Amino acid sequence: MKQWSLPFRYTVGILLIVLLALFLWHIRSALQPVIIAAFVAYLLNPPVSFLVRRAHFSRPAAVNLVFFTAVLLLIALPATVMPVFFSEIKVVFNDVLDLFDELDLLLSRPVIVGGQRFYLDQMAEAVSRFRTTVISPLPDAMFKIIETTSLGALWALVILVSAYLFLAKWHLIRDWLLSLFHPDYAEEAQELYQRIRAIWLNYLRGTLLLMFVVFVVFTIAWAVIGIPGALVLGLLAGFLTIIPDIGPAIAVLLAIAVALLEGSTWIPLSNGWIALIVLGVYLVLINVKNLLIRPFIMGRSVHMNEGLVLVVILLATVLWGILGALLIVPVLASMAVIGDYLRRRILGLSPFPESLPVPSDPGPGPSDPEISKEEVVSG
Repeated sequence: MKQWSLPFRYTVGILLIVLLALFLWHIRSALQPVIIAAFVAYLLNPPVSFLVRRAHFSRPAAVNLVFFTAVLLLIALPATVMPVFFSEIKVVFNDVLDLFDELDLLLSRPVIVGGQRFYLDQMAEAVSRFRTTVISPLPDAMFKIIETTSLGALWALVILVSAYLFLAKWHLIRDWLLSLFHPDYAEEAQELYQRIRAIWLNYLRGTLLLMFVVFVVFTIAWAVIGIPGALVLGLLAGFLTIIPDIGPAIAVLLAIAVALLEGSTWIPLSNGWIALIVLGVYLVLINVKNLLIRPFIMGRSVHMNEGLVLVVILLATVLWGILGALLIVPVLASMAVIGDYLRRRILGLSPFPESLPVPSDPGPGPSDPEISKEEVVSG
């Protein structure tokens, strides 16, 4: 069989790459649900693998058990919480408005310090403007958001179906992707896949560790303040940490709602002031988490500098929102591995720093100097 000439093969290959890039650009608005689905499958894969390896489930049985259990939990939790939430939401917002009225009244009185009177009228006006423009429209805005959720139901269905396909057929997708490489480079492709897979597994472990740290810290904080249900609220804060920005905000809104309704078990202040204390503590702790704890844990999990992790998370949040902040660290680490592989290939080095073992025969004896792998490759 006559083979294509090398220039023709390169031309066809470049043309296919350009067409693929144009196609992805054309459907870019539909890629986000697919990416979310892939991430959901990535999160659910560890329990599936556990059931297959340890409990000797078949792959389809493990996927069905884990996936549909997760879906039931995802449906059951909101279905349980929503009736209580909507029955109390009006009370909570009335308490918030009463709190702003108290604050407005407090700021309208002059403050006497050392015989001098200080007037806080401008601050009181700012608080009143914030109450009118932000707080008061919130109930209507929330119900408007709920009305538009039917539009997102279609995307939710796409995400669920795609996540199931990724979870059930990933081994076939992986094998197909690896088969795209030339047979001479199949071993390198497998090694590259394993290195990228290790990055994402380490990132998952780091995420679980971060969730546990947030759970412990917020549980202790709410217990110290005396918020009823501190353990449950801390557990929610830890679980929702997986969603940058929005997750912790939802958790603290629940804690503020509890503070407004129940107050503190030991601090002799009104419920409104307890809610303000909860908000202040949250702002301090969430900034410590975002600026110190998260970059440290994520940087260690993927072997990246903590300062670099902080910068890329902030930039990804600005450029691509929540999904970008969630995925930028492992994606950047994976790109670094791929880039290093290409660099080494271009320079004529071994494809990976530790890809070739030191030969045992002949080799250095007990008293011989140690031979590096790079010297073996260059030799």
